[in-house]
Amino acid sequence: MLVSFSVENFLSFKHKASFSMVASREKQHGDRLPNLKGYMRLLPVAAIYGGNASGKTNFFQAINFARHMVVHGTQPDGRIPVEPFRLDEKCKTQPSTFVFEFWVDEKCYEYGFSITAKMVIEEWLIEVLKTTEKELFRRTGSSMAWNAQLKKDESLRFIFQGTRDNQLFLTNAVSQKNERLRPIYLWFRDVLVPIAPDSRFEPFDQFIQPDSPLYDFINETLSRMDTGVSRLGGETIPFENLPIPPDMLNKVREELTEDRIFRFRQDPTGERFVVFLKDGEIQAQKLVSQHLDANQNEIKFDLRDESDGTLRMIDLLPAFLAISQPGISRVYIIDELDRSLHTLLTKHLLESYLAGCGEASRSQLLFTTHDVLLMDQDLLRRDEMWVAERDEHGCSELIAFSEYKEVRNDKDIRKSYLQGRFGGVPRILFNGSFRKKSKGLKEERN
Repeated sequence: MLVSFSVENFLSFKHKASFSMVASREKQHGDRLPNLKGYMRLLPVAAIYGGNASGKTNFFQAINFARHMVVHGTQPDGRIPVEPFRLDEKCKTQPSTFVFEFWVDEKCYEYGFSITAKMVIEEWLIEVLKTTEKELFRRTGSSMAWNAQLKKDESLRFIFQGTRDNQLFLTNAVSQKNERLRPIYLWFRDVLVPIAPDSRFEPFDQFIQPDSPLYDFINETLSRMDTGVSRLGGETIPFENLPIPPDMLNKVREELTEDRIFRFRQDPTGERFVVFLKDGEIQAQKLVSQHLDANQNEIKFDLRDESDGTLRMIDLLPAFLAISQPGISRVYIIDELDRSLHTLLTKHLLESYLAGCGEASRSQLLFTTHDVLLMDQDLLRRDEMWVAERDEHGCSELIAFSEYKEVRNDKDIRKSYLQGRFGGVPRILFNGSFRKKSKGLKEERN
């Protein structure tokens, strides 16, 4: 689970911007808060509001960038693709800093790093205890300080000596098969899941296979959410007819095994294909939707015939299913949750997820949105609602509604937000008509 995240000197975040999932003294909806061994209470959900270009997507990109840096690393002698704050000349040469605090294997850790385009300036890992902290390692430039336990591991010291200047030590340690730091790496790889507005759910073969745990859930939910879709399924097509280059077809044919599945997505149509082996034969299927006509007969539709909202539902429902399962630990970060969705559908998704949250929950949902209908204290706590605000210098900051003293638990915060009392709304200076009138110009009339 994510405890907190902070970013400094990246995109619109010039100054340190911190975001916390630790519950405040807010009493609303307390029964749905995960309780970590009496250590702390975390929030199962957080919504970030703000005007256009306020920093909401930059917050998402900061987390996504840091995750990619850990999971995928960098190329030898390659530039680190970091984007410091560009509206201040001094920031271009200063490091960008990313700090995560998270819960893994019943322990709380802080992991962070500071980087420039050329090198890792600093990197550290700390175990956060109830009353103190235990620093496990701290890298500063080309030197490394270890705690007593890690210092005994000669393999770690050897791995650090081979860590490139533009590479994170954590990434290199796991790539060198050191198991001691692997749980930290796996949290970034498997638990932290960013979903961009144009993301597509990758394991869509589960929609094709009736024995998949997602199959019944997706079909039942889609049919009940007024999408017009009665069910999803697969249509068998010749392998040679897949809309992919011939060299890719040959690669699939050579690398396909009984336990490996290839998935393809064709943009911008949204068509999706899956290839697998069955009884030694290559099978290719296309994901299609079925609609019922007036006589309750199924009529096949290609996905390109479906609305953006239906496709968005197909992409988001697996995420909501995953985080709603007991014993599952995932942190989904969705940029523009409400994109292409009716506001009542978005609210229903949130209500269904939150209805299953409790002390034993170990998953979280963070999302950015413009949908003010979700700004409802019957749905979200004040510490679960945040606003991204950009100042006159282009710097963004994140503020929780619980930090505003005037936000009572019986207050209509939606009205106050739209009136600009909390910030996070566009400062619109344009006033008047779009029609341009020039002296002596006569309007044509039909």
